[in-house]
Amino acid sequence: MSKLYFRYGAMNSGKTAALLQVAHNYEEKGMKVVVIKPSIDTKGDDKVTSRLGIERKVDVMLAPDEGIMEHMILDKPDAIIVDEAQFLTLDQVDELYAITKIYGVPVLAYGLRCDFQMKGFPGASRLLELADDIEELKTICRCGRKATQNIRLIDGEPTFEGSQVAIDGTANITYDSVCGECYLKLRRHHG
Repeated sequence: MSKLYFRYGAMNSGKTAALLQVAHNYEEKGMKVVVIKPSIDTKGDDKVTSRLGIERKVDVMLAPDEGIMEHMILDKPDAIIVDEAQFLTLDQVDELYAITKIYGVPVLAYGLRCDFQMKGFPGASRLLELADDIEELKTICRCGRKATQNIRLIDGEPTFEGSQVAIDGTANITYDSVCGECYLKLRRHHG
C-alpha cells in the first residue's frame, strides 16, 4: 500500500533540495513523477527552487479551488511530489491521502509545519493528522541549537505581526530559522 509522506522543517532545512533529489531519483529510473506547487507560492514562478541554486519546472501549479485528480486522468504517475505543502487546502490533503490508498500512488509532501507566529498552516496541520510517515528535516539556529521556528524579517528586522502568508523575497520580506529560545528572545525584544 502506498503512503502519504510529510517531510517538514524550518526554513533552510533543505526541504526543496530533498524534493528535487527524490524527483531526480524517480526520473533517473524512468518513472513518471508529477511535481505540484500551490499557486499561492509565487516564489520562483512555475519552478521549484532550492536555495542551493537547483531548480525544476513544476508540472502543476495548483490553485486553492483545484483538485489533484484531474492532473492524473490520462497517465497515472509513479509518484506525486508536493512543494510548499503547507499551502494546500484541507480538501487537497484529503485528496492526496485518498490517491495513496485508492490508486496506490505514493505522495511525498514537503513544507513548513508552522508560520512565523508559531501557528500551524491548515495544510500542514492536516498532513500531520493524515500522513502515514512524518519526518522532520533539521537545520540549526545561529546559536547552534536545532532550529524549529521561523522568523519573518522585514528589511532585516524581526516582525511578529501580519498575515500568515507573505512570500519570501517580496516586499523586503525574508525568513530565517531559529530555535525556540531565540524565537522567544526576539519576540520579547521586537514583539
